[in-house]
Amino acid sequence: MTYLKTQFDVSERRACQVMSIHRSSYRHQGRSEVDAAHVEVVCLSERYPYWGYRKIYDLIDRDIYPIGRERVRLIRRREGLQVAQKRRKKRVLGQTTQWVHRATHPQHVWSYDFVHDQTIDGRSMRCLIVVDEFTRESLAVVCARSLTAHDVIRTLAQLVDQYGSPRCIRSDNGPEFIANSVKQWLSDHDIGTHYIEPGSPWQNAYGESFNSIFRSTCLNRWAFESVMEARAVIAEWRLEYNTIRPHGSLSGRSPAQFIEDWADERREILNQQKVGNT
Repeated sequence: MTYLKTQFDVSERRACQVMSIHRSSYRHQGRSEVDAAHVEVVCLSERYPYWGYRKIYDLIDRDIYPIGRERVRLIRRREGLQVAQKRRKKRVLGQTTQWVHRATHPQHVWSYDFVHDQTIDGRSMRCLIVVDEFTRESLAVVCARSLTAHDVIRTLAQLVDQYGSPRCIRSDNGPEFIANSVKQWLSDHDIGTHYIEPGSPWQNAYGESFNSIFRSTCLNRWAFESVMEARAVIAEWRLEYNTIRPHGSLSGRSPAQFIEDWADERREILNQQKVGNT
């Protein structure tokens, strides 16, 4: 550029146009790799390792160290002084006490989970689902704005009083299911736990199947104005599911019909055994 200006007596603008160089690039004065501002950035970053480049930039006295915020960022990146990203805390998983591949009789394995929905006003609503894996019967659908571990315990206690204790209960690792109070209650009632692996809903196939049916045939068909309305509609839907709806895996029978037929078969087997013993 200087050669063109002196030999051909042209302006700086014309010389830059000929060489396809921006004038600011030609005028830029190079600086040393490490200067006082560079050292200041490094010193402040090491003193405050959990502060980002914006806070370091705000700390620098720019009357003494003329430096831009972008250069502060580049210096920190070059020196490896960026704030380390927070690591996600490892989630505490529930401890499986009994591994059950498949239920073999009623009250053998229960499955419980949460299904989320909302009312017309946009407020959230949660439903606690409890299913018997052998009979596919919906044991409970508890609906409320918020459900905690204590609500889970209260629901399970009511079901145990009504149906008796299951041998094992299957769930994911939701905080309401791995809470110490829930685990202690299950242990006191000699109920085993089977927690599925994170991100593996297929390990809770019966519960997920029920959730899908519940959402497609009930929740997606109704726009609830309140939790009270949702409870009334869900109670009616649950009665229909248990007593009328044919289930493919139950040979076209409803859960109630399947339970009745299974009880008749068991009585027949016991009667045959008694006859054989006599």
